[in-house]
Amino acid sequence: MPASLPDANTLIARLADAIAPTLTPDTFIVGIHTGGAWVAERLHALLGCRQPLGVLDISFYRDDFSRIGLHPQVKPSSLPFELEGGTILLVDDVLHSGRTVRAAMNELFDYGRPASIRLAVLVDRGGRELPIRPDFVGLTVDIPEHQNVNLSRLDDGHLTLSIA
Repeated sequence: MPASLPDANTLIARLADAIAPTLTPDTFIVGIHTGGAWVAERLHALLGCRQPLGVLDISFYRDDFSRIGLHPQVKPSSLPFELEGGTILLVDDVLHSGRTVRAAMNELFDYGRPASIRLAVLVDRGGRELPIRPDFVGLTVDIPEHQNVNLSRLDDGHLTLSIA
């Protein structure tokens, strides 16, 4: 396990460099609330994406909703474009079990049937419970199951990664 994690903005720039050659003018970037939306905002700007930015709050789509209850800060999803037949770049901050990504894909399909969905994550920390694999990764780390990787946004907008 790393003693400290790299700068989040450096990892986002690395992600943007990896994504850029594959990005088409018709690609829609969709971030998963909260951290994935922050990363998606940065990627959208760095990549000069012409399409509007989408944001998903997957609270009602989680398969553990009945066990853990509703997150106290549910936000509306915003997909200001026609999803049917579109190319989607789904963005999340930390990939762990794969359940958040599964929930996001379920929600996307409720809006329409995209032609394709690719996944970009800032950090892949392992521990998958579902067959979900990112297409683009900023950092891969091995974190013990009892710890979490957290992305935070400071008051000045700076993003930071930490292990808790």
